Formats: sequence, structure tokens, C-alpha cells
Amino acid sequence: MLRLVAYDIAAPKRLRLVAKTCQDYGVRVEKSVFECDLDEANFASLWRELNELIDPEEDTVVAYQICRACVRETQSAGLCARPGPVLLYMP
Repeated sequence: MLRLVAYDIAAPKRLRLVAKTCQDYGVRVEKSVFECDLDEANFASLWRELNELIDPEEDTVVAYQICRACVRETQSAGLCARPGPVLLYMP
């Protein structure tokens, strides 16, 4: 299932850790936005790791689930190059 993960992290050190974790599971489409094509178990691992990294009093992380029909309708313009299907992520 495709998930769009976005974040706003207050502290630079946590920001780097959150970005690195998201890179382990997905593809960056904007500075703080990743597309993650993950099964439920891998998404649960990502979500658990992110929640261990953030300060819930200062930071925000959100994940939107995108259905396959909606993925086909996604549009982009400009420099945004949407990733193709991912065969394997190696965290």
C-alpha cells in the first residue's frame, strides 16, 4: 500500500534522523515528504521508528494511505519526478 509520509520536525538533529529513517523506507518527493510503498508490517516498523524519534510536544508526522486507484490519478508538474514502482527497500 502506498503511503505519503510528511513531517515537520523542530530540532535539526531529530530532523536528520527522521529524514534518514524515511529514506530507508521510501522515496523523497519533497524535502519533508516521502512516498513509501510498504506492506502493513513494514509500515508498522517505519511508524514505530518515527514515533521513537520525534518529540510529540514539538514535532508532527503524518501518513496518508493512498489507494491504488488514486495513485493512477496522481498528477505532478515542474521538477517533481514521481518514483516508479519499488521492487525492494533495504533498511
